[in-house]
Parts: sequence; C-alpha cells; structure tokens
Amino acid sequence: MRRALAEHDFAAAFTLVKKYGGLSQNRIALACQLTPGKVSTIIAGTQRVTSFDVICRIAEGLRIPGALLGLAPRVWEQEREAPSRRGEPPGERPHTREAPWRPDATVALAADLTRSDLLMDRREATRALAGVALTGAALLDDLEGWLQPAAAIEPPARRGRLGLEEVAELEGTARAFRSWGHRFGSGLRSKAVLGQLNQVAGYLEEHQPPGVEQRLHQVMAQLAGTAATMAWDSGLQRRAQEYYRLALRSSHAGNDVVFGANVLAGMARQMLCRDRPHDALELVRLAQDGSRTAAGPRVRAMLHTREAWAYASLGRVSAFRRASDQAADALSTAQRDQEPYWIAYFDEAELAGVTGGRLLDLARHDPSKYAENAANKMRNALARRGPEAGRSHALDRIGLAECHFLVGDIRGGVEQAHQAVDAATHTRSERVRAQLNHLYPYTVGHGVSNAVREVRARIRDLLSH
Repeated sequence: MRRALAEHDFAAAFTLVKKYGGLSQNRIALACQLTPGKVSTIIAGTQRVTSFDVICRIAEGLRIPGALLGLAPRVWEQEREAPSRRGEPPGERPHTREAPWRPDATVALAADLTRSDLLMDRREATRALAGVALTGAALLDDLEGWLQPAAAIEPPARRGRLGLEEVAELEGTARAFRSWGHRFGSGLRSKAVLGQLNQVAGYLEEHQPPGVEQRLHQVMAQLAGTAATMAWDSGLQRRAQEYYRLALRSSHAGNDVVFGANVLAGMARQMLCRDRPHDALELVRLAQDGSRTAAGPRVRAMLHTREAWAYASLGRVSAFRRASDQAADALSTAQRDQEPYWIAYFDEAELAGVTGGRLLDLARHDPSKYAENAANKMRNALARRGPEAGRSHALDRIGLAECHFLVGDIRGGVEQAHQAVDAATHTRSERVRAQLNHLYPYTVGHGVSNAVREVRARIRDLLSH
C-alpha cells in the first residue's frame, strides 16, 4: 500500500482497500466524493488520478496520512499526533515519513529507496515513469525543516568499524560518479550509484565515530544528488524528486548547508523545466536563506542563475537582468580550488551557457530583440568548454541552432543542427533528447531544401532509438 500511494497508483490502492478494508467501490466513491463510474475506471487502469484536488479528497476520505501521498499532514493527523509521540519509546527509529529531518529517518529513507529501485521490475519502472513530481505546498512545506538544526538521537546499538581511509575511498567514488553523470547523463551506471548509496546507508545504520558519521552523511548526500540527476535524465520525474529530497536530508544530517543549497537549486531547475517558476523561486530563496553565510562565490552565482531563469520564465526581463548581473559579479570574485569540487563546473563557460539559454527563452517571444545576444552567449560557452562537457555541450549546440532558425537563418540553423545531433549521440541524457525534439519543428515546412530534409532525418533517426 505504501508503494502504491507513493507512486499515486490508485488502481492498486483502491484494489487493496476493497480486498483488505472491506469497502465496496460505491463506498470508496462516497468517501472520496467520486462517482462509482470514476472509481471503476481508476481500478481498471483506464484513467489515472493526477488532479491535486482529487488526491486530497482521496486522502481525506480514506484517512490516508498526507506524507504517504506527498501531501502536507492533514488536519486530523495533527490532532492525533501529539499523544502518540509522547508514548514513543526512547531510541525507537521512527518511520521516515513521520520524522523526515531526523538522521536515522534519513538513513531509513535511503535504504528503502535504493532497495526498491535496485529490485525494480519492468512494471514498476513503467509506474515510476508515470509518477508526477510534487509541486506547490505539497513540495515546499516539507522542506522548511532544512533550516532547523538536526535532531539529536540515540545512537544505534550496533557499533561500526569504518575508518577515515575507507570514508575517503567512498568520497572518491561519489566524486567519480558525479563527474560521470555530469558528462554523460543517465545510463548504465545508475545501478552502481544506487548500490553504493545503499551500502553507505548500511554503514550509517551502525554507530560510527562522529567524524566518520558526518562524512558518511555527506557522501550519501552527494550520491543521492547524482541519483536524482540520473533519474531526471531518464524521465523519472517523481523518482528524481525523491532522491533530491533524500540528498537534502542527508546534507542536513551531515551539516553541509552548502551542498544542501546546491540540492535545492537542482530541485528548482526541475520545477523550471516543468514550467513552475514560482515554485522554483521559493526553492532558490530557501537555498539562499539557509546558506547565506556559508556559500562561496560560485554557489552564490549558480543560485542567482536559477533565480534569473525563473524571472525569465515569468517574463520579468528587468529582474532577469538584475539576477544575471548578480551572478556575474559573484563569479568574478571566485578563486580556484577554494570551494567544493562539485561546484567547480560553474565557471564563465557555464554562466554564458545558462544565460544564453534564458535569453533563448525570451527570444522565442521576441527573436529580433534577444536571439543574437543568446547566440553570442552560447558561442562563448562552446568556445570555453568544448565537447568534453558532454551534456552541456550538446544543449548549447541545440540552443545555438534554434537561435539561427528563429531569425530565419535556415542555412546556419541546419549547420548547427548537424553539430547538435553529433553532440547528442555522445550522451544518453533524456534532457538532451527533449531539447532536440523541440528543434525538430524548425526543420518542418522547408521540404524543398535537401539540407533541411537531411538534418530532419538525422534528428528523427536519433529520437527514434
């Protein structure tokens, strides 16, 4: 039932309620304020529940705790929680959903997530693809605990024997996986990341020395962040969000607010790609509030670019320019090797590429005003980072091709589109494929040109595999 609710698989949930709860379809419909016909189509699998209002009605009608559905706690939960918490035995590990900001609950979440994903079969993978990422209050309210100190807990009874040398090896592995994911996106190594994450969770289920334990939580955060990016690249939006939340809780347990801010920035990017700029702004502000005194210039610059992206999506051009200028100013003070390795990618090339992408967003509405500037930024990014950047290189090529098409430069657009396809073949990122799919319509309607037909065929061929 927990799995069904987490994946919003109400066909399975209603079937379990009928079988073990003794409720008929009519009683389920009455409790959830649905029609019997609607319940029947849900159980049959011919209709999925995606409406936030309907999910809330189901939670209220069947008395499902909000956290099991990714919602805020329901009113009736708050009324009953106080007395039950008073009776909790000392040292008993709570369920993850009940105390998400306790380190032991975070470890339990890591073990549960990785174990289920490592054993996921084809049917479960299909359900995961259909999972809808949380938005609005259901997402944001749950993250406020990041600003509070981690709760003190009783240590596990079983003593661990992990040393600093082994922790250093785990840190090196996390770094290698992150580098691979940044270059190639999702792919064959996702299972390796999950396996390593599961192993780290196992180490944290034992009582390790304080220094070791803190570093293990930080390793777990970095691995979870990589798993989130890989899941997102594979189109698993809800699963990516779950790993982002795990990464945030792990960084909280490891007292690493800077990496936590980076995780929130990743969650903001996910919201931006799903056309939720207001949610993205809230996530960026939460990141800035929590890391204001700890974040270095590169992290601050990266957060400003997420802010600028949200403003561009909202059509607030002046605010976009202000945030972009703040990003450039912050980056100008950055020194080499003075910040964590995972933010080293954010350099002048990355700033140019990200800013170019946002100018391209604006150019789609006013090509004559923004397309040339967007193209110049992307050329700057391509000249600075080269094809070894993998996914980012491919995205820049696609964006540059679109800039040419927007201003009517078909020849230039075709030339850049060929280079974009070449770059896309070297990455398994679904985000690259999605952007390439957006490029395809520009090649339609110019059938008289052999060059356009050729690049259209190459795009179609790549997207069909």
